Amino acid sequence: MFDQVVFAGGGNRCWWQAGFWDIVQPALNLRPRVITGISAGAATACMLYTNNAQWVMDYYSHALRDNKKNAYWGNLLRGQSVFPHYRIYRQALLDIFSDQFPTLQTAPEIRIGVSHLPRWLGARSAVAAGLIAYNIEKYVRKTLHPTLGQALGFHPEFVTAQECATVDDLADLILQSSSTPPFTPVLRRNGRPVLDGGMVDNVPVGALDAAPGVVLVMVTRLYPRPQTFVVPHGEQQRIYVQPSRKVPISSWDYTSPSQMQHAYDLGRIDGEQFLTRVPRLMSAAAHL
Repeated sequence: MFDQVVFAGGGNRCWWQAGFWDIVQPALNLRPRVITGISAGAATACMLYTNNAQWVMDYYSHALRDNKKNAYWGNLLRGQSVFPHYRIYRQALLDIFSDQFPTLQTAPEIRIGVSHLPRWLGARSAVAAGLIAYNIEKYVRKTLHPTLGQALGFHPEFVTAQECATVDDLADLILQSSSTPPFTPVLRRNGRPVLDGGMVDNVPVGALDAAPGVVLVMVTRLYPRPQTFVVPHGEQQRIYVQPSRKVPISSWDYTSPSQMQHAYDLGRIDGEQFLTRVPRLMSAAAHL
């Protein structure tokens, strides 16, 4: 069951995925062969195979205890970064994964997506165009799999966590997948600027193998669809699950670590409900 799994992006909302997984994975004995992830969804997938979610939440409670703002506008006068997110996030990735980094070699293949910029746009113009397209898809069209970014010329690259030789390489890859100005700088991969993988598709089903089977897709925001639904794709059946209500934390809020626990707890509740629906979902998938 669920030979492949998708972790959509969503910043702090991905704590919902962690709670959901901690209920569903042991109950169904899930052992996926391939995981695809974007941004914090990719970080969450790596975390679940290296650390205990509660330990990581405790880490963030400590790391964010003195961070009272998401923007320090006075830093403009000192020539320093207004937003603390990149510095905090990078250090967190290094601290969270450093000791357990070798265990990723025995985890499923975790494919992490970044978005390359259109060749006909400069970096600044591409960032502006990409963010506008991203927000139109998110707030206006509310499409499950956006198309505007690709129409503009953004194109994806997926790199596996297992290709990272060091924990620094892994942190850089996840940050590149999460590159969302102004919270982070525009980052570069092999000398080329990249943005958050969600500029192409925040729900990276495009990185899945085309093999027949049933795929679990965990999204982190609400779409105008049932909480769980099945989408056929060739000989593959994709079971999507979304939160039962809006996840109670903002994607880039680094001032409220206690809300991470609420997001995680909602995921656990939704995981319990999902388990009651699995037989019906599998039956529906089999008949599509």
